[in-house]
Amino acid sequence: MSLDVYLTLENACVPETGITIREHGEIKLISREEWDSRFPGREPAVSATEPDPDEVYWANITHNLNTMAGEAGIYKELWRPDEIDVTLAAQLIEPLEVGLKRLEDDPARYQQFNPKNGWGTYAGLVSFVRRYLAACKQYPTATIRISR
Repeated sequence: MSLDVYLTLENACVPETGITIREHGEIKLISREEWDSRFPGREPAVSATEPDPDEVYWANITHNLNTMAGEAGIYKELWRPDEIDVTLAAQLIEPLEVGLKRLEDDPARYQQFNPKNGWGTYAGLVSFVRRYLAACKQYPTATIRISR
């Protein structure tokens, strides 16, 4: 199971392009050049799914990292923004900045919450929060949607 986060802006028409891969408990996009470098001679699977034209950001991370996010004080902001009346990206900027600082300032504390099954890592959560925070800053008026 995983968490998907989306930021949408009406009539945005800026869907991300790339090749979707699953790596270290995350689903992420990579470029064709990166695909070819990682998997020489292999072609990626092609999906007929059309991107949402209002979606300006999308990211995915494993549920295995929710305890670590809770320890950093950002579980509800990431997994349950609807329960704390967070609907716009701008509302996530400050809590994600604080949570990211906590994570980065004390790696050893948070690494103890790395899932024993290896599906998800401290580094993966830090990267996820860093990218999500950057997207929230880029699109502060975007609406947050999550799927868990």
